[in-house]
Amino acid sequence: MFSGKVAVITGSTSGIGLGIATALARQGADIVLNGFGEAQDIERIRSSLEAEFGVRVAHDGADLSRGEAVREMIDRAVATMGRIDILVNNAGIQHTAPIEEFPVEKWDAILALNLSAVFHATAAALPHMKQQGWGRIINIASAHGLVGSVNKSAYVAAKHGVVGFTKVTALENAGTGITANAICPGWVRTPLVEKQITALAEREGTDQESAARELLAEKQPSLQFVTPEQLGEMVVFLASDAAAQMTGTALPMDGGWTAR
Repeated sequence: MFSGKVAVITGSTSGIGLGIATALARQGADIVLNGFGEAQDIERIRSSLEAEFGVRVAHDGADLSRGEAVREMIDRAVATMGRIDILVNNAGIQHTAPIEEFPVEKWDAILALNLSAVFHATAAALPHMKQQGWGRIINIASAHGLVGSVNKSAYVAAKHGVVGFTKVTALENAGTGITANAICPGWVRTPLVEKQITALAEREGTDQESAARELLAEKQPSLQFVTPEQLGEMVVFLASDAAAQMTGTALPMDGGWTAR
């Protein structure tokens, strides 16, 4: 489906991002991975994707908290791979605390990575996509881009910002062959969420699986986690010709969370 196309996925050395990278590679896209981790682990992921799907796979360890580094990553991707067709802005971090206790440095870090990096990557990728007359920008927002939760002011603000930014990107590029959409997952059992489950288990004095069920029961009526594989398939759809007239949307994948 995507043979000859190049996809850049931020935060893709684990979790949701890796699920998305795998789904796109399966469809023939060349991949630029981004994210931190042990060098040998990243090389294992990179080489296994390359071997399994017969596509080119590169890794860029850019620190996305720095706008200049984000833009340079996109430039390197084009220089290395020859083009950029699909940009998936996925990288994110989390911190929870009441507003009056929220550490300023945590607020700044969350806004920089979860929102500003989306802006910088998109701004750097758009000229290349416009030149080609084709592009897909897919932002991984969150159910928290549609609704709020206590103690998550920075994350909710950033993800609402991503949804709004997606709409503007779509409007500015309507009719150019470039689309922009946001996916809004509910709970996905990523390392980020695993930390929240552990904290809940410690707070409640219970085990990890009981805490996971409690976390789901509070928000997600399906009582099941969304999987990285499901999100990967949604990205494949949004990047396909079938979704050429879908742009500016915010699509929940949340087991009913935002239906309430």
